[in-house]
Amino acid sequence: MTESTDTTTEQTEDEGVAHDLNSTDEATAGEQPGRPSKVERLENEGDIAADYLEELLDIADLDGDLDMDVEGDRAAVSIVGADLSMLVGGKGEVLDALQELTRLAVFRETGERSRLMLDISGHRAEQRTRLVKLAAEKIALVQESGESVSLEPMSSFERKVVHDAVAAAGLTSESEGAEPRRYVVILPG
Repeated sequence: MTESTDTTTEQTEDEGVAHDLNSTDEATAGEQPGRPSKVERLENEGDIAADYLEELLDIADLDGDLDMDVEGDRAAVSIVGADLSMLVGGKGEVLDALQELTRLAVFRETGERSRLMLDISGHRAEQRTRLVKLAAEKIALVQESGESVSLEPMSSFERKVVHDAVAAAGLTSESEGAEPRRYVVILPG
């Protein structure tokens, strides 16, 4: 879909005033009249995901509390409860699968691809903390040696956390290899 770059004006019959249809104020930048805002769409994704996950917990006869939020440009849903380790898996593989199923449930309802992030029992939050620490150690090594450093293969979530930490440190990084053995290389500045 291409956007027109020329300015279009329209004169409303009742007001007799010309309006620039391409101009927007800060609160609605990029929004279309009659369409929910980005935050509203992400909140809706979170609601759909929460309903889906609540039903899943009921079917599995598991207790868990759901928390929904919007983090940056993603809906985020967290499930906390007594023992939900079986929903995380040994290395988070069950959590990854549940996240994809939840994204599919959102897609089924909205018709739009979701980037929703799911966390269960704080697994991703702990993972993020560990990865930021690992990235800081590797960044220091790259800065000290002046040579690139390759990390172990990681999931896309893990690579994203490392790329963000590297960028925040003022360095660059790239992902190399093919799934499921894709890994991050931190490059000297």
